[in-house]
Parts: sequence; C-alpha cells; structure tokens
Amino acid sequence: MTTATSTRPDFKNPDLYVAGVPHDLFAQVRADEPVYWNAEADGPGFWAVLRYADIVEVSRQPLLYSSAYANGGHRIFNENEVGLTGAGESAIGVPFISIDPPVHTQYRKFMMPAVAPGRLAGIEERITERCRALLDAIPLGEPVDLVQALSAPLPLMTLCELFDLPPEIGWHDLYDWTNAFVGEDDPEFRQSPEQMAQVLGSFFALMQTLFDTRRHQPGADLATLLANAEINGQPVQFRDFLGNMILALVGANETTRNSLSHTVVNFAAHPAQWQMVRDDPAILATAVREMVRHASPVMHMRRTATADTVLGGQAIAKGDKVVLWYTAANRDESVFADPDTFDITRGNIQHLAFGSGQHVCIGSRLAEMQLRVAFRLLAERVKGFELVSAPRRFRSNFINGLKNLDVKLVAG
Repeated sequence: MTTATSTRPDFKNPDLYVAGVPHDLFAQVRADEPVYWNAEADGPGFWAVLRYADIVEVSRQPLLYSSAYANGGHRIFNENEVGLTGAGESAIGVPFISIDPPVHTQYRKFMMPAVAPGRLAGIEERITERCRALLDAIPLGEPVDLVQALSAPLPLMTLCELFDLPPEIGWHDLYDWTNAFVGEDDPEFRQSPEQMAQVLGSFFALMQTLFDTRRHQPGADLATLLANAEINGQPVQFRDFLGNMILALVGANETTRNSLSHTVVNFAAHPAQWQMVRDDPAILATAVREMVRHASPVMHMRRTATADTVLGGQAIAKGDKVVLWYTAANRDESVFADPDTFDITRGNIQHLAFGSGQHVCIGSRLAEMQLRVAFRLLAERVKGFELVSAPRRFRSNFINGLKNLDVKLVAG
C-alpha cells in the first residue's frame, strides 16, 4: 500500500465538497494515481478508483468486488457496524443494494415491474400535469428558491404515486426524511441523536403501517412489490422492507432533484445552451444524459475486495475497501472530450452517474423522464435563468446536493 502523508488529499473529508466538487484535484490525482490509496483518520483506508475504465471493470465483477452488508455494504463507513444510515439504527435491515448476486438479482426482478416502460408511459402524463402546476405557482421575474418550488417536490410527488402513499403524507415529509438519511456529515440534517431518533421514529411508524396494509391489501405500487417479495422462497422481513424503502426513497429522489438544480445553474452560466433547448426541445432526448453526467449527484459507491487482485496496476488485498468515484470518472479525459464543459450536444453518452454493471440504477429512465418533462415545460415559458445568490451545498462526500437555489426565471 502507498504510505499516506499529510499532503495527500483525503477524498472522504466532507469539507472538501462544501465549496464544490474538487474536480481539478480529482483530475490531478487521476493522472498520477488513478487507483489511489486514501488513508482514513478513523478507519483502515480505502482505494479511491478515479478512472472510467477501472470503475467499469470493478462493476462487472460483483462477486470479486462485493457490496454485501456482511463485508461493509455500499458506503465508505461499514454498514454492519453503524447501520445503513450511519445512525447506529439496528432496526433497519439490509437493502438490496447491499446484497450480492444471486439474491440481489431476485430483488431486481421484483422491482422491475414498477419501472417497466408500460408503467412509465402512464406516469409521464401525470408527471407533466404535476410539473405544470408547480411551474404555474412560480412567479416569473421574481426570486424563488427553485429547490423548494420545483427540484424537490417534482420527484417526491412522483414517489408518492409510485408508493401509493396516503394523502396525508406529503412531499415535505419525504424531503425531510431523505435529507436525514444521507446527511450524516451535515449538522443541518443531523442536528442531534435525539432529532435523528425522532426522524427515524416517524418514518418507521409510516413504514410499519404501509407494510401491514400492502401485505393484506396488495396493489400495483412499489411498496406492494417490496412488501410481498419472496427471497429464496421466504417472505421479506419488515426490517429489510424498511431498508429497501429507504433505498428507493433516496435513490429516486436525490438524482433527479440535484440533476435538475445543477442543470439550472449550468443554463444560467451558459445561456446559449438553454437557447438550444428552446429552439429544439427534441434535443432533450439525449441532453438529459449530459445533465446527469455533469452533475453526478451520487458521487461514489463502495465495494470490498473478496480476494487478492490487481486493479489499475495496484495490488488490492482481500478485505480492502474500494470506492468508486463516479464524479471523477464522469470527468475522465480519456472518455469525454473537454469533460468539465457542460455541453448538451454530446448525444447519447454512457456516463456512470447511474452506476454500472449489476448495480446500475433501475430508476434511471424515470429520472431522465422527469428531467425531460421539467425542461420542456420550462422552455415554453422561460427565456433564461438568473442566479440571485450562490446556492448552499450539502456537507457530504456522498451526495452532490444543493440545499437551495435562489433564482429568477426570466419570462419569454
């Protein structure tokens, strides 16, 4: 292993991302050590994988590079020691993202009907209606926090439909829960152990009701599929249903919300790119891929080596943590020309923001659909975007998130 020194960057440090993703630093390290040993002050260290090809190689070998809970799971911290959310909550079971094949594959088969093309075709009309209503409520030419007005409610309202949640559960509840689940390093989201316990308690209560209801009165929604899944012939336990609902809630929300917000920032900085959308909205069919690549809302996922191996010229030992930095690979110069530039004309690029291989995000089509709908409707009424102030960012090494986005939508 490479000996760490105080001058070597620590990509785990959440303070590194408060002012923005350090793409220059990622590029510098990727050029010299694309598989980089990152020391940890509170752990054994990990391999930071920064190159596109190496991440694809790891992702194609889920049994060699494990996501299993027993091996630590899919986060930098060990889920089997501190829980799925890093809150020490033992009541939460194992989500299928933290399970290796073949059981992982069984879960995916249960969930796929909820995001099948036929199911999404009907959802698109309702997403359009909800998005249009959200935009109708935004005053043009006046400052508005677009996170609260559009970026957050749009995907969360979609989730309410996918889960068929009772009407008393609104998008604000889901918003607060998801921020708490992924915000382990942000004091605004994790104010105290008592506050986190209250958040988890309210979520657990809803999930227990949902689990019991869907078991006795199954429907066609995602919660029903997860509550009635049978793994190796055995019905899923409530604690694992809980873990998978957290996964679905976070995964289906954070990517869309933050891709939308970051893309508005990009269009504000590059008005000619926005004019392309207004001139030819059909470009959105592939432009959404550039939106997600450039934002890379989920910055990394973790694996654990199950045997000695070699990656990118580095000897990886059995038991080593291997962290796939999608945000770095999506700026890999060997794959993307001028990678730091936001360019919606790149076409149908194959980015890694939705992961790769066995664990690729099953909701990617739904995320892209919501982005296409939102920007198509915005193009009908908005000439441009003017930032009122710099947005506040998540203090997180995991989610490339914006807490607010104060912007004026210029009528035109």
